[in-house]
Amino acid sequence: MSCDSLDIIPFKNKNKLQVNIPGSKSISNRALILAVLNNKPVKLNGILKSEDVEIMISCLRELGIKIENQADGEALLVNGTSGVIPSQKGDLNVGNAGTVARFLTALLALQQRGEFTLDGSEAMRKRPMKGLIVALESHGTKFEFCGDEYCFPFKIICKGLTSDNWEIDASNSSQIISAILLIAPLISGNTHINLINGTVSRPFVNMTLEMMKEFAQEISGNLIISDDRYEIPCFQYQLTQNEYQIEPDATAASYFLSLPIAIGGDIHVNGIQDCKLQGDIEFCKIISKCGLSLSKTDNGIEVSFIDHINGGNFDFNDISDTFLTLAALSPLLDSPLKIYGIAHTRKQETDRVSGMVNELRKLGLNIEEEHDSIYIIPHVDLNKFIEQRPVEIDTYKDHRFAMSFAILGSHDLFKDQQPWIRILDPQCCSKTFPRFFDVLSQCRSESR
Repeated sequence: MSCDSLDIIPFKNKNKLQVNIPGSKSISNRALILAVLNNKPVKLNGILKSEDVEIMISCLRELGIKIENQADGEALLVNGTSGVIPSQKGDLNVGNAGTVARFLTALLALQQRGEFTLDGSEAMRKRPMKGLIVALESHGTKFEFCGDEYCFPFKIICKGLTSDNWEIDASNSSQIISAILLIAPLISGNTHINLINGTVSRPFVNMTLEMMKEFAQEISGNLIISDDRYEIPCFQYQLTQNEYQIEPDATAASYFLSLPIAIGGDIHVNGIQDCKLQGDIEFCKIISKCGLSLSKTDNGIEVSFIDHINGGNFDFNDISDTFLTLAALSPLLDSPLKIYGIAHTRKQETDRVSGMVNELRKLGLNIEEEHDSIYIIPHVDLNKFIEQRPVEIDTYKDHRFAMSFAILGSHDLFKDQQPWIRILDPQCCSKTFPRFFDVLSQCRSESR
């Protein structure tokens, strides 16, 4: 694969394909933080091998946390320290990893002493951090900004955290409230949290709360969750079996669950039948409403293309990471598609709403863009609107653009098995799914 671009070779599926999905990034990075907060060593099985997770591991090692590879890298042994960081100084780079940026900042703020400098990529310097920083500042942490206020890079001066009432604005990112929730049990006294202006992607907050319970052998006091209010008692994280299994990534699964829209036939996605932590598994309901046939098996989910695929109106606020998956396939739908609840994705790796509109317009589609939604009208004969091929798809250094449009490009639009979609910067997939194009190529090989 070229570093600069990759032409997607179309194919038609004539067999029942089997696909394995790597571990969840969201669960992997939460599990790493929870393992550090644990009071004993924790073995993490099924850890994702990706750029975001490697950044988290690297930062934790920089801070003196002992992390050992086991089982050929399929597992990690993390030396839990009850949240106490061995190092009291450090220069850390969080890249463009949102979970690392927010979770690590909160973990450092928990420390009784220490000074740390944090920075990220150019894109990360523009991503929402203010809600988290303001909350930490009001409870004892000092920040010194090296550039724009409330943005990376900054120095964090740790003085511990008070258990006064927390007022948190997580309206731009659910990772802000998740970051505080993860460390809340180790703040002295009961932590009362009031969420201002609600939040987006609520299933990720639910994921955080469920994992907190899984890593707590016993919670002394009541963990109260009511609308936008949380009361977290002080308790010690202690994983009962000192071992934790990470689920396959439901967001990554969305690409292959929807692949039959492009190539037809049947696909069995292994290991995702019991995803209980990840809200993105709800993507299954949306593509089922569009016309794909889905059924849960003992060891996965099987999806089949029956006849045709329709559009519809869908709220993606809770599962916004998957909106690009369906939007990119909109040219193949038989009726218009409206996706809404996605305004917050304008502040993710890139402005995902405008980026998706820009790339779909290269295919000649009629699109109405609003701040919180896109309305897409597919063409009956899409091939007549492609002026030159392959169409080059900009990915904006965003892995989800690369993977979503690669699924579209797998459709044999011109019935000649020749590429009509070219993905620019395909290696951006290393952020969460480094082997994505290998898995797609395997599907192509086994489809004949």
